[in-house]
This record gives sequence, structure tokens and C-alpha cells, in this order.
Amino acid sequence: MLPASAGTRNTAPGILVAMLTPLVPAGIAFDPLDDAGRARLLELYAPPTRDWVRCNFVSSVTGSAEGGDGTSESLTSRLDRRLLGVIREQADLVLVGAQSVRAEGYRTPRTSALAIVTSSGRLDGHRIGDDPDPERVLVLCPAAAQAAVAESLPGAGIVVIPDRDGRLAPSELLAAVRARGHRSIVCEGGPSLASQLVTAGLVDELCLSTAPVLTASTLPTLGDTPFAAVPVRLERLLIDEQSTLYARWVRASQSPMAAS
Repeated sequence: MLPASAGTRNTAPGILVAMLTPLVPAGIAFDPLDDAGRARLLELYAPPTRDWVRCNFVSSVTGSAEGGDGTSESLTSRLDRRLLGVIREQADLVLVGAQSVRAEGYRTPRTSALAIVTSSGRLDGHRIGDDPDPERVLVLCPAAAQAAVAESLPGAGIVVIPDRDGRLAPSELLAAVRARGHRSIVCEGGPSLASQLVTAGLVDELCLSTAPVLTASTLPTLGDTPFAAVPVRLERLLIDEQSTLYARWVRASQSPMAAS
């Protein structure tokens, strides 16, 4: 049961603000939407080292990364989007697959660079606009996809990755962005790209928001391709008044983080 201080309150008509309560480690509830709360989130989600790879997802209780509208939009909330902004602010680069760009209509993040992974070069559905900054919008693709990328996202920085029958090795993807100075990386999917990074042993942490809804698992968070189990440890867990859970799962081989 949450303490009385964790109650929901309205600051203006139609604007619902839910307090966040730390469960692991246990802590005092706070408002994540004011300036002090945002500073607290930055503290709670700070990567422990400069070189850090996160995956960040929202899913239903039944493990689907998409809701009834076929996207993550129906699973997310204002608090979850605030946390997304905090995690992006702490990253040098957001890494995302082309399927997510097509389905979600990606824009360039405000505070970090964006790298899109594609084998085909098809990036229709994005909302980045023409002539993006090639230092802030990168497309990682095989040589055969360069023309398609140039047509669908003119002006983006194209980084050619050696491929094996069109498949790009996760280690090559990370090496390419780190060669450009991007050390702290957050992967926002899709499930196929994230699972490839996980199975290659390249992910240090999974930030998972679990929306309080049961759905058909039409898009499993890490896809439906089997892979060997990866032991993880619950480093942090928050809950809001709508019963959304916000967890930091860290690879078990990583050293425990200092409590804050």
C-alpha cells in the first residue's frame, strides 16, 4: 500500500499528476513532473559509467510492446514520456530500428543524436524532415541500401556497415557509433534489434515501464526468436498511482549501483 503522500492530485483541469513512489530501494514519494522531481529522476536513472548501453521499452503486463492501436502510444503515459526524456538526456545517442521509425513516426531527439538501423533503406513514416543535421541523424545500413536511404531521408549521415546477406552485426553497429564519440547509448527497439544486442551480450541495462493493462502479446518486447537466458538483477523499481511500474533491470554480471 502506498503512503498517503503518494496520492494523485490535479494541478489544472484535465491534467492528472501521479506521484512516484520508490519501491526498490524503498523511498519517499515525489512528483516527477515538477523541476525537483525531474532532477530526482535524473539522479535515479544516472548511468553508473560513461560507457553504458540501455534498452528502453514500455510494455503491457502480458509483455506486448504495442497496444491496441498497433504502436506503443496506447501503452505510454505522461510520466512514461517524462522518463523517456530523462533517459534520452543521459544518452549520447538513441539507437532504433527502421521498423520502429516506420511504425512510430520518429523525430530527432531534442538532447541526443539519433541512429537508425536499416537493411533495406526504407524509412518512410519518419517525421524528421528533410535536410537533417548529418551529425545528429545517422543511418546505419549496408552498402546496397545507400540509395534508398538518400531518397527516403535526404541529408542524413549515412554510415555503411559491413553486412552478411543484408544482416548487420550488433557489435559493428555499436563500434560505428562509438567511433563517432557516442559512448552512452539507449536502444528504443524494435524487438528484433534489441534482442540482437541482448544476445550479443552488449546490453548493460533494460529500462522497462509496465503499463497496467492486459493485451494480446502481438509484439513481444524482445521479439519471438528464441535466445539463451540472460540473468539480470532488479536495481530499481518505481510505481505510480495508476499502477504503472518503472524498473531498471541490470545485467547480473554488472556491479551493484550505489543506492540514491
